[in-house]
Amino acid sequence: MTRTEILFLVPYFASFIITLSILLFVWKKSKSQGAAAFGWYVLGQLLWVAGFIFELISVRLVDKVFWDGFQWFGLQMVLVALPVFAIQFSEYKIREPRKWFLVSLIVPVLFSLLLVTDVFHHWVYIDPSILSKTPFNELTYTFSPFVYVYAFYGGCITFWAISLLVRRTIHPHGFYRAQLILIILGCVAPLIGSIFPLFGIQIASQRDATPFAIAIGNLIIAWGLFRFRIFEVMPIAREKVFEAIMEPVVILDNQHQVVDINAAMLALMGMNANDVIGKPAKVVFDNFPIPIKMYTHVSYARTEAIFNLQGREIHYELTVWPLYSVSKQMMGRIYISHDITALKELENELRKLNTELEDRVLARTRELAEAYDTTLEGFARALELRDKETEGHSRRVTENTLKLAQQIGISNEVLEDIRSGAILHDIGKISIPDEILHKPGKLTEEERSIVNQHPETAYKLLSPIPFLSKALEIPYCHHEKWDGTGYPRGLKGEEIPLSARIFAVADVWDALSYDRPYNQAWPREKIIAYFREQSGKHFDPMITRLFLSMVEKGEI
Repeated sequence: MTRTEILFLVPYFASFIITLSILLFVWKKSKSQGAAAFGWYVLGQLLWVAGFIFELISVRLVDKVFWDGFQWFGLQMVLVALPVFAIQFSEYKIREPRKWFLVSLIVPVLFSLLLVTDVFHHWVYIDPSILSKTPFNELTYTFSPFVYVYAFYGGCITFWAISLLVRRTIHPHGFYRAQLILIILGCVAPLIGSIFPLFGIQIASQRDATPFAIAIGNLIIAWGLFRFRIFEVMPIAREKVFEAIMEPVVILDNQHQVVDINAAMLALMGMNANDVIGKPAKVVFDNFPIPIKMYTHVSYARTEAIFNLQGREIHYELTVWPLYSVSKQMMGRIYISHDITALKELENELRKLNTELEDRVLARTRELAEAYDTTLEGFARALELRDKETEGHSRRVTENTLKLAQQIGISNEVLEDIRSGAILHDIGKISIPDEILHKPGKLTEEERSIVNQHPETAYKLLSPIPFLSKALEIPYCHHEKWDGTGYPRGLKGEEIPLSARIFAVADVWDALSYDRPYNQAWPREKIIAYFREQSGKHFDPMITRLFLSMVEKGEI
């Protein structure tokens, strides 16, 4: 083979290598949607280019006819594979696909029989001959009607397949639109190249420019494979997504007619699409438990529905969303029904569990409160048993303190803290020796100093206990005085906690009303006079006035 002949074949070998590379790449992606069919399509092109090269370099007429027939077989593979690929890649719905695939084989099989038996009837190759050209001789023959009919059939099949791909270019995402456009261009280029010979148009030194057209088409496909990742990132048809949604969905137009409905909704209704699509929603959903017919005139809504199915309560949440066109005009509504039965059952179980927990916590709280009260009362009782002369003092002073606090407007938890503090007000006396605590006469200065330490003792004893932090105000501060002459800290006026100011009034009233080892009980009038005199000195004036009014009414 001369240098000129080799150089002449270079573009055809380049076309072969490009096509082979595309085939190998696509074959690796054969599990992707449409990739296997596209692989067969490219294989047909590869056989066509190989047949063209061998026909070109063949010398004898019989060899050239054989390799030209080989090209026809490659073309038939292309015409069978291309529509299969287009249907798969565009997700075009076709009934009985196997049946139509077999039908699509009829014409290629018949034409193949014509090719195989052409030596007997010459209905394909009419007057074949070799046309002398440089650097390679060219096969020439007259195209029979069968060839034109087959070419017309191939063109129709190709245009139909490409039209399916063109339909899918109407996609909201430009990435997938670019994939489809490149595939379309890659398939159209060989089609255009194969049309020229049928009309005697010659754009290359050889009669057939199809190898160049195949190379151009496959270069476009190669760009799509690498730049837009064809067969790697695949679009999923929105119709398929709509059908695959497990939630029942229906779409109404502005006239409130059903324009689309998915399989889940049809299954729930027990109907077929033909019984529903195109009919008014109020008719279709007249007896439907999900209240779709009640929300045909709203733009957005969310509601719940309950109905019984085989003795079980089924809960659905209906959501209505508006659908808008590109020009922002409302074109309909989509109704999505979400089964929330499991959620409702879980909510009921949680509600029951919460109720049980609340009951148990409440019962436990009562037990703790009773134990708490019992403990406090036990402390007070222990002090009374130690100091017989003050027996009943804690109970009485607690009752009067609570009455006075309620009259002021104190309630709830604060009242409970005051009650606890009143019960424990003399807990600090636990550290006073018996000889001082029970001494019948007047105390010495040293003994008085020991007694005056009992608020500090109460603070040290109770402050480590968190739940007694508020109650501690009374044991610690009930000997403070309004004018600041009290102990242990010498607090003055409103520096003294309110609970301690309230308690001080009730405590002194009780101390003066009953006999003590060091003091006889005072007459009622004398106590009242003393309280009036000590108002603003020992006692809070406001609390004193309120307490004396309660005394006058017989409430104390």
